[in-house]
Amino acid sequence: MQNFKEMLIANKHTLVISLPANDAGLARAAWQEGVDAVKVHLNVEHRASGTSFGSFAQERDVLAQIIAEAKGPCGVVPGVGLAAVSTDYQNVIDAGYNFVSLYAHDMPVALAQTASVTKMVAFDNSYDMAYLQYLERAGADVFEASVMAPETYGDRISVRELLMYARICDNTNLPVLVPTQRNVMPCEVASLAACGVKATMIGAIVTGREEDSIRRAVTEFRNAIDKL
Repeated sequence: MQNFKEMLIANKHTLVISLPANDAGLARAAWQEGVDAVKVHLNVEHRASGTSFGSFAQERDVLAQIIAEAKGPCGVVPGVGLAAVSTDYQNVIDAGYNFVSLYAHDMPVALAQTASVTKMVAFDNSYDMAYLQYLERAGADVFEASVMAPETYGDRISVRELLMYARICDNTNLPVLVPTQRNVMPCEVASLAACGVKATMIGAIVTGREEDSIRRAVTEFRNAIDKL
């Protein structure tokens, strides 16, 4: 299976989905409609989807089914907090997951030093963006620009947000992924790509939580990306 970082570098733009629930049927639907990669969660209450995710032990069977049916890289948010992440990150690597996705303050140093998995590291809106230039030294492979203020989740993006993303892309050598914390429209992907963004990760804000809405969103974003 292609390495997640290599995929982001090679593709003009990559489509990732952050599933609103650890559900093999939803993952299957996303693959069928053309996503390039899938992300799931553990040990977390996900604000955007309003869903709680259990431990690896609790989610083991569905995680195994998702990876068995995968048509591209699969990643995991192993949790929130160093203790929860430290408990489960090796389990997801051993299960065959290609990348882990975490805020920098939730990533143990031992995980950052692990070469067998791609590390997608995120900053939230409280971080000093001057730290971007040091990410590679700390072990990051991909930067997730989760930089929107929580009170603005679901709002539309403006040129102001494009400027933020462009500045981020110009200040790191890592491929940059933008999650849909805002209500990004498929027609806006071209503008993200023009700023240097290498991937869009669609989540509950734009996909909804049902199979039909996920299929529709993936199709629309896939079509927009294929036109770039």
